[in-house]
Amino acid sequence: MVKHIVLFNVKEGENAAEVAAIAESVLVPLVGKIEGLNHVEVKKTFAGMDFALYCELESKEAMAAYAVHPLHEEAKTHFFDKLASRVAADYEI
Repeated sequence: MVKHIVLFNVKEGENAAEVAAIAESVLVPLVGKIEGLNHVEVKKTFAGMDFALYCELESKEAMAAYAVHPLHEEAKTHFFDKLASRVAADYEI
């Protein structure tokens, strides 16, 4: 299993809670639509970066497929333009 964690900061003037809600609304429904994507959470944070994404995937191969999947690429178009920065970390258990 692979755990995929991404932390996001939004651009100046953007509402972090609204951007997190948009991201949640487009990313969570991908579970069951992208093979190997088993779990997705998107939450507004109370410290540090503005919001966080947490995913569980079946394998490194599933992670690689998810990264370029057309549904994932389309989902990102709804909020990536509102981001100032992001940092990701992936690990296998």
